[in-house]
Amino acid sequence: MSTLTLLKGTADRIERETPAHRDRAVDGLRALALLAVPTGHWLLGGFTLDAEGGLHNASPLSAFGGLAPAGWVLQMLGIFFLVGGYASALSYHRRTGSAGAWLKGRIARLGRPVLGVTAAWALAAPVLYAAGVPETTLRTGATLVIQPLWFVGVYVVVTALTPYCVRAAHRLGGWAAAPLLASVALVDFLRYGPLADSVPSWLALVNILPGWLFAYQLGVSWGERRIGRRGAWLLLGGGTVLFAALLTLFHYPASMVGVPGEARTNSHPPSLLVLALAAAQSGAAMLLRGRLAKLLARPALWAPVVVINLCAMTILCWHQTAMLAAAVPGSFVGELAGLTTAPDSLGWIAARVAWMPVFAALLVGIARYARRFEEPWKRATAVRRTLAGLLAAGFAVFALGLA
Repeated sequence: MSTLTLLKGTADRIERETPAHRDRAVDGLRALALLAVPTGHWLLGGFTLDAEGGLHNASPLSAFGGLAPAGWVLQMLGIFFLVGGYASALSYHRRTGSAGAWLKGRIARLGRPVLGVTAAWALAAPVLYAAGVPETTLRTGATLVIQPLWFVGVYVVVTALTPYCVRAAHRLGGWAAAPLLASVALVDFLRYGPLADSVPSWLALVNILPGWLFAYQLGVSWGERRIGRRGAWLLLGGGTVLFAALLTLFHYPASMVGVPGEARTNSHPPSLLVLALAAAQSGAAMLLRGRLAKLLARPALWAPVVVINLCAMTILCWHQTAMLAAAVPGSFVGELAGLTTAPDSLGWIAARVAWMPVFAALLVGIARYARRFEEPWKRATAVRRTLAGLLAAGFAVFALGLA
C-alpha cells in the first residue's frame, strides 16, 4: 500500500468518525493558533555558543527590528483564548455534574502534560549533565521548556471564571469584554504616561488577568451567540485602528514578544497592543468562520486539524524540546548556521527556516511517546503521581534559577 493511499484512507476514516455537530471552523482556528506557537518560537528564538560550548538564548529581533511584523501574524494567543472561551462555554452547558467537577476535569487535562514534560526533564537533566552537556546549556534548555508553560497557569484561572463569563455574556453581550480592555488601558496609562516615574513596577502585573481574559470573554460571548456580524466588524475595525494608533501615536514597541535589551515589552504582562491585536484577530475569525467551515469539509484538510487538536498540549509542552534535540547535539559539533550561530544576519534567517522541518520532524517523533501524557493516568498510583509532582517542582526550581 502506498503512502498516499494510506493517508487518504486515514483522512476518510477521520471524516466518517467526525460527529455532524462538530464545529470544524473553531477546531481549525485552534489548530492554526497552536501551530503558530512552535513556528514563532522556532523562527524568533536562536542560540549563541560560548567558548566552553554552552548554549545561550538569543533573538534575531535584536538585530532585525523589521521582523516585528512577523510577530503580528504569529502572535495568535488571542485566537487561542477566543476559541478556548467559545469551547468552554459550550462544554460548561453540556456538563452532567457540578461546576466544580467540570472544572476539575478541565484542569486535569491541562495539568497531566505539564507534569509529564517537567518530570521527564527532571530525570533527563542529570543524565545529560553526566554525558557532558554543560550546565549553561541545561539552564538555557530548562528556561525554554518552562517559558511556554505560563500559559497553562493563566488558562486554568480564566477557565475557572467561565461561569462568571457566561453570566456577563448574558447581561452585556460582546460588551462584557469592554471593562477588561479599559482596565488594561488604565494600567498602561499609569505605566507609560506622565505619572510613570511614580508608579511601582509591580503594577504591570495587574494586566495579566484582564489582559488574557479579554479574548476568552469574547469567546464566551461568541459561544453564547451574543456577538453577530456587526460586532465582529466592530472588533476587526476597532482593533485595527487601536493597534495602528498605539504604534504610531503612542510609540508602543512594534514587537509582540520581548526583545533583549529593550525596556518595554508587550507580552509579559500583556499591554493594550496585545488586546488590540486580539480584538482584530477575533473579529476576523468570526467573519471568516463560515468560509473556514466549508474549507474544512474536505477530508484531506480536516484530518490534520483533528490530529493537531488531539495533540494540542503535547505540541505546546514539547516543541522547545524538539528544537533543543537538534541544538544540543549541534553544540558539540560547533557553530552550525541557523542553529548555534548568532542570529544576526540574513543568512541565519534563511538557515533557520531550513532547520524548521527538522524541528517539526523531531517533534512528531517525540509526540509519538509524549502523547500518552495527555491521556488519563489510569495506571498511575498515588506514589507515582506524587513522584511526578516532586520531579516537576524540582525542575521548576532549577529552570527559574532558584537552585
